[in-house]
Amino acid sequence: MKRQKITEGSILEINIEGKYYVYAQILVNGLGYAFFDFKSKEKLTDFNLLLNCKVLFILMVYDDIITKSAWLKVGKIPIREDLLIQPMKFIQDVLNPNDFELYNPNTGEITPVTKKEISGLERASVWDKNHVEDRIRDFYNKKPCAWLEEDRELFGRDLP
Repeated sequence: MKRQKITEGSILEINIEGKYYVYAQILVNGLGYAFFDFKSKEKLTDFNLLLNCKVLFILMVYDDIITKSAWLKVGKIPIREDLLIQPMKFIQDVLNPNDFELYNPNTGEITPVTKKEISGLERASVWDKNHVEDRIRDFYNKKPCAWLEEDRELFGRDLP
């Protein structure tokens, strides 16, 4: 496989179990990836369709997923205005699980917060290829994702 660069605005094609394709976009400075609520048995050719799709989630992924071509860059479109600023994330202290911080991926700023203040946010973490693909597959199969079990227990709800 050829090496790919992490290029802002690029569209990534993700094949889920050889059954269907989903798409993600590399966001500003490669600091996040927007995964779109769009799946198709056929490869997408008009990426502008993604401009109107709901976003399932925005995550960080390991660079080598892109650079080693595990997910292929198949196109490029402008980043939507609603995706130019990354959503806040939360950090949970491993040693003190009742201590939380708010992480701003746009500035790197971290501030202490309460559990109530982080409800509804994604955990700040970097996801691996198989974990993201599991989460997408589970979403479309309407099953709880095993990789979100800790967050379900923390907040008493599921995430997409």
